[in-house]
Amino acid sequence: MKQHRNVTARQEALSERGLFAAVLTLKTVDECRAFFRDLCTPAELQALADRWAVVEWLQKGLPYREIHRITGVSVTTIGRVARYLQDGNGGYEIAASRLHTNQ
Repeated sequence: MKQHRNVTARQEALSERGLFAAVLTLKTVDECRAFFRDLCTPAELQALADRWAVVEWLQKGLPYREIHRITGVSVTTIGRVARYLQDGNGGYEIAASRLHTNQ
């Protein structure tokens, strides 16, 4: 997380927690879309969407180059997502499994 002058680690943690709490209040895809479009620049939102798009293909075992061909996402970004799928905090796995359960 970016360090701001005169902001303690505790204040940063509270700010991050507040953001996550705000996301949890959203009830529909349209509400989420509106929130994230207000929160993020178009480039930031595209970067998030690109990373999420890669998760499914990695879980299916596709090679990075094939995922790049399908999605247009850079091989570097695909590798980063793969690393977090393997050794991250489990967030991708939780969201992906819940989406598959609800479909």
